[in-house]
Amino acid sequence: MTETCSHLDSIAAVSPSDDGCHDCLLAGGSWVHLRMCQSCGHVGCCDSSPARHATAHAQGTEHPVVRSFEPGEEWFWCYPDGLAFELPSAGPAASHS
Repeated sequence: MTETCSHLDSIAAVSPSDDGCHDCLLAGGSWVHLRMCQSCGHVGCCDSSPARHATAHAQGTEHPVVRSFEPGEEWFWCYPDGLAFELPSAGPAASHS
């Protein structure tokens, strides 16, 4: 595990795909917390959710970084580096309603 995310260059200005977990909304499922892919904007559910769609998206696409899509949370997670971090320069995080 590193102390600095080595995938910062993958973070893009993205818009959320949905106001909830994209895949759960399609399947009629439920989620606990939401994460937004910083490469494409896909909103997926966290690993505490039954389907773990955020991790599945990261593994299926090799998009490395997600950001919390929860109100008031500013942190990022890099899957390959196994690292949680914040980027003050990133500005306020988007969140679901």
